[in-house]
Amino acid sequence: MLGYVVLAGYLACGVVATDGLLPRAYRLTRLWIGLCAGLVMMMWLPALFAFFMRFTRAAQLLGLAAGAGLAGGCAWAGRKTPRERRWTDMPVWLPLVLLVPLVLLGGYLQYTHTLRGVDGALNVGQSTYGDLCLHLGIATSLRNSPFPPDYSLLPGALLGYPFLGDSMVTTMLLFGSRLAPAFVVTGTLMMALVYTGFVIFCHELTHSPAATVLATVLMFINGGLGFLYSLDGVARDASAFREIFTGFYMTPTNQPALNLRWVNVICDMMIPQRTLLTGWMALLPALWLLVTAARDGDARRFALLGVWAGAMPMIHTHSFLALGLISVGAVAYCVIHASADARRDTFLRFALYGVIALVLALPQLLTWAVPQTVKGGSLRLRFNWVNNQGNGRLIDGYCWFWIKNVGLIWLMMVPAALHGRHGKGEAGPDLIRMLGLGALIIYVVAELIQFQPNEYDNNKLFYVAYMAMMPAIGLYLTALWERLRGFRGRALLAAAFVLSATLSGALTIGREVVSDYQLFGSAEVQAADYIEHNTPQDAVVLTGDQHNNAVAALTGRDIVCGTGSYLYFHGLDYGQQQADERAMFEDPQGNAALFEEYGVDYVYVSSHERGRFDVDEEWFEDNCALVFAEGDVCVYATEG
Repeated sequence: MLGYVVLAGYLACGVVATDGLLPRAYRLTRLWIGLCAGLVMMMWLPALFAFFMRFTRAAQLLGLAAGAGLAGGCAWAGRKTPRERRWTDMPVWLPLVLLVPLVLLGGYLQYTHTLRGVDGALNVGQSTYGDLCLHLGIATSLRNSPFPPDYSLLPGALLGYPFLGDSMVTTMLLFGSRLAPAFVVTGTLMMALVYTGFVIFCHELTHSPAATVLATVLMFINGGLGFLYSLDGVARDASAFREIFTGFYMTPTNQPALNLRWVNVICDMMIPQRTLLTGWMALLPALWLLVTAARDGDARRFALLGVWAGAMPMIHTHSFLALGLISVGAVAYCVIHASADARRDTFLRFALYGVIALVLALPQLLTWAVPQTVKGGSLRLRFNWVNNQGNGRLIDGYCWFWIKNVGLIWLMMVPAALHGRHGKGEAGPDLIRMLGLGALIIYVVAELIQFQPNEYDNNKLFYVAYMAMMPAIGLYLTALWERLRGFRGRALLAAAFVLSATLSGALTIGREVVSDYQLFGSAEVQAADYIEHNTPQDAVVLTGDQHNNAVAALTGRDIVCGTGSYLYFHGLDYGQQQADERAMFEDPQGNAALFEEYGVDYVYVSSHERGRFDVDEEWFEDNCALVFAEGDVCVYATEG
């Protein structure tokens, strides 16, 4: 219970601070940004104290005290500024119609996809079967850990992966919260904030309910033309339709064999990729600050944006990079289109934002991101994302690849950006075109440079460009609707377009809703519970390197070597540890020195280890103490 009190305390600090810093924003906007700010405080403030005292309860309480101090200071600084009393300028129905179903869907998927108990086992959904264990392991291993932390999957290697989105769960665990509910509650909250932020962002740019609805639907029920491949299969074999909902990754949005890679953002990005979800939660307030500061020439918001952006690298490095690329387009557009007298001041306001952001971000980038990306050798030139076979040849024709993946919307990107803020008559820069230029810069960079060993991860940049273009697409589609007034078939044409843009996404969401896979069996859960309550937190356990490793995920204990599915794509060299792990399992008597070198305290043997290695169980039974046995799982203590 105390974990949720701490969470509520940070959220309250964020809301109070934002109320003082953005008094002229609508109340709904202040509440949204305030809740986001509370989560950013919850991620960063304890971490700052953890550098001096580990990631302990004391660090959490000092972080909360610092958050209260910041909130009080912001409230005092803004005490004389009149507050905007209106909740929003949107029609009341608009956020209700859009947000309620999306939040309910997000909460349901968070619950079903995060360690759902079934007869003593723990189940997940299709999309979280692969990624969830990484985040579980980070959250459980950060308890009382030194800072900066190491990988529990590869002790001694600096944890360069952006871990702050998982550290908020660690905070709750330190105050007694259970693992699965802490993930579900914070995950659902962040999904609600992403949905709310996107609707507010779209309406801020378009002032059009219709454009906002279209943009939101096309953003979150996205999918492309993959349904054509699925329906073609159904035409040849009627049972193929059932496969969409029962097969493992047989949806119209994610079939690498067919080069369908533009996945649905809810199912394959926000739900399984918690770091991206946290990044988008932080990114949308940054985009709102960017567009409103550029529109109003507000130096204070530019400074606030600099502080906010400076906190983002270890929340989600891709979102930080995408924000930076959009900002390059924004400053270029605004300076070019400013009057001669205003050009210098416009540039200086953007420079203020950039300097503050870089001063705060560089220590994070130099400590974590640069060593992992540049020194890890993953930075390279690569044209056309996953459509490149790696030998200079494209799998599909360039345009067809993007059309079949993104859908007809891809053809509308340039016309929508050029269409701009048509007919709105606002003063200041055309924010639609400004964002269009920023989105183009992201697109070009992501099409030419591969940042991580897995080229697929560039989609985390492409999706931000897509997000930035959705308000423009919404406006453009509403303008086309008006131009077709009097055309008898316009309603049918509009329905066909929306169906083509959302059917793949809708089928994918339907598949994810019904998906159900066992991640940990009941014996594994019991073994993890034994280790959690009967071994010290700094114990080292020899286990297999399967991705669904109950020891690493559920207890956070250091293991000799984790799965290459995570370590390879994080740019880490784990070959020696992997070889030593095998040697200790298969010839423990001849490799006693390795047990000493790695400080192995316990040995975990299950069907995974027996299938992966020729385990010398007889030696472990004769020379180690069997401290746990249930089903196919045994845990041995190397001493005692």
